[in-house]
Amino acid sequence: MKNHTRKITTLLAVVLVLLSAGTMFPRAAFAQDNRQQTKNNWRNLAIAAAGASAFGFIKNDPRIGFVGAAGALYSLNRYEQDRKSQSAAARARASVFSQPYIYRNGRRYERRLVQRNGRRYYRFVRA
Repeated sequence: MKNHTRKITTLLAVVLVLLSAGTMFPRAAFAQDNRQQTKNNWRNLAIAAAGASAFGFIKNDPRIGFVGAAGALYSLNRYEQDRKSQSAAARARASVFSQPYIYRNGRRYERRLVQRNGRRYYRFVRA
C-alpha cells in the first residue's frame, strides 16, 4: 500500500510541476520579448517533461514515463510553432523597414534613423 501511495504522490508532484512551470516565469513587457520568453518556456517545459519521463522509466513506473513523454512531445511541438512564428515576424518586420517609405491609410510615411541610448533604430514619420 505504501508503494502505491508513493507512486501516486510522485505522479501528482510531476504533473503539478509541469502545469505550474508555465506560470512561474515572469512575462516581458514588449511583444518581441514576450514571444521569446514564451518560446523559452515551451523549451524548458519540454526538458522538464523529458526528465520526468526518464525518471518514470528508470523507476519502472510507465504512467509517469508516458505522461512525461506526452508532455515533452506537446511542448516541443509548441516550441517549434513559436520558433517558426518568430522567424516569420522577423522577416515581415525586416521587409517593412527595408523600404524607404510606406503608405498607410492613404498617407505617406518616410523611414528615419533614430539613435537612442547608443542604439540605432528606424521609425516611420509622416511626410
